[in-house]
Amino acid sequence: MKLAVDATALLVPRTGVGMFTAELLKELGRRPDFVVSAFVIGHVGQHWLPSDIGGGVREMPGRLPSGLVRRLWKCFATPSAEWLAGKSDLVHGPNYIVPPTRHAASVVSVHDVGFEHDPPMSIPGALGHRQSVRAAIKRGAWVQTGSEFVANEIREIYDVAPDRVVTIPYGVRLAPPGPHPSPGAPYVLALGSADRRKDLTTLVASFNQVAAEHSGLRLIHAGPDGDATEELNQSIANSPYRNRIQRLGWVDDETRSSLLHGAAVVVYPSLYEGFGFVPLEAMLANAPVITTPVASIPEVAGDAALYVAPGNAEELADALKRVLCDTALAVDLVIRGQDRAAGYTWAQTGEMMADFFHLAASSR
Repeated sequence: MKLAVDATALLVPRTGVGMFTAELLKELGRRPDFVVSAFVIGHVGQHWLPSDIGGGVREMPGRLPSGLVRRLWKCFATPSAEWLAGKSDLVHGPNYIVPPTRHAASVVSVHDVGFEHDPPMSIPGALGHRQSVRAAIKRGAWVQTGSEFVANEIREIYDVAPDRVVTIPYGVRLAPPGPHPSPGAPYVLALGSADRRKDLTTLVASFNQVAAEHSGLRLIHAGPDGDATEELNQSIANSPYRNRIQRLGWVDDETRSSLLHGAAVVVYPSLYEGFGFVPLEAMLANAPVITTPVASIPEVAGDAALYVAPGNAEELADALKRVLCDTALAVDLVIRGQDRAAGYTWAQTGEMMADFFHLAASSR
């Protein structure tokens, strides 16, 4: 099968979508039943494909500015995916958008539908996903998502045949740990962008309650700024323990891994997630996890996490105290987490995506 994949997400520091795109290209690029081409929506010329993708993927040059392409797609079915990536049997858009095609089948990945909800579930800049997803479905694209929770949301929101929405969970992998950016006393770790739906201000409020009883305990947040950065910074500034709270900003994969491996507990107080890599990454790093039972999180984390009500600082503080003081509970969460994370591999994701692509292409 000739497969064309939109790899635009690889042009910027990798978040969840970039990780998914890279791992999928690696897995399918080594399969004998696929001829894989990677294209971009952007004017980037040649030699843009990252070296870690491997030699099994053919790079297509980026020839048109992203803004121009997206404006054209609002009114026209041009430029087609064939013009961008050459003749293909199937075109995959891993990031909420897939180009119009002339003859090829198409698949669009929709990782969550927060953009169809009111804040704080949605995030700034994601509203464009609403138009691109609706357009892809209208043109007949199949839909892939990482959780059955989001699959059901998609079936309820969009005019799409239920069997054309397929759940394929993502894998999890950690880089070898690099030098620790902040060695020292034990710490609570939060990973992810400073968006309102991550609810990091509640975590700061909970830490304030716990820090009084745990001298030296720190709170570390690693992740880029978001729509709640100002609120988060203000809550830290107002904390009586602000000298024990550290924001590192975006970190590379090796640093992320070292932070996870060194954490006393990883907290993920999200209000909405389409999948949620952080709990699984923490489990893979043998760290106990505290999170919320919302959206897809229980589906992914199962019985391997300690759950607290979203937005409840007192309940989160109590959970932190339990994990920090009860060694047996922490060990039990780690053991459960190891078993849970072992079930999420990129090899399995690649195998399921390959079967899905063959199904979608055969229906053309």
